[in-house]
Amino acid sequence: MIRVMLVDDHALVRMGFRMLLADAQVEVVAEAESGEEACIAYPRVQPDVVVMDLSMPGMGGLEAVRRLIAQDPKARVLALSAHEDTAHPRRVLRAGALGYLTKRSAPEALIQAVTAVARGQRYMDAGTAQALALAQIEGDASPADMLSEREFSVFIQLARGQSVAQIAETLVISPSTVGTHLYHVKQKLGASNQSELTLVALRWGLIQA
Repeated sequence: MIRVMLVDDHALVRMGFRMLLADAQVEVVAEAESGEEACIAYPRVQPDVVVMDLSMPGMGGLEAVRRLIAQDPKARVLALSAHEDTAHPRRVLRAGALGYLTKRSAPEALIQAVTAVARGQRYMDAGTAQALALAQIEGDASPADMLSEREFSVFIQLARGQSVAQIAETLVISPSTVGTHLYHVKQKLGASNQSELTLVALRWGLIQA
């Protein structure tokens, strides 16, 4: 039986996933409602697969994936996202996740994805794979592709309305370092303030309204 840890800030979503996976003989051995909780629980639980939502308060799923992989390079993570952009799958797969699935996928896709990732195989839903392929062929890249990994994390947090102090605490870096990243983000994206960064993120589907 595959042992899974569910990480999502919505209890109803976790309950739905738990019921769906139970029907496929997959055991949910732990749940967390934030990336911070997941990173603390992982060493104790040692699940076969971590099903990680990317859009959560605090550090968020992308940063949590980075930290889990830093803790255990063999960790098997399936990233889940309500976003349908190409920046998130690129970033989280680069960070070490084995699979990526949009929440609009059919229920059976979650079972297929968890099973594949548990075997150490890569998995991506067809829609995301097609979007990534088309973006590469057509050169239709998100402006966020210009950002470094840390700049992208700061950008997403800022776009969601977090302050510099909050981001510094979440990412465990100094406020001055956040300020440096913010300067570079604004320069690269041609934005003059936080509101304009939020508009860029909304326009490219990187956050939800």
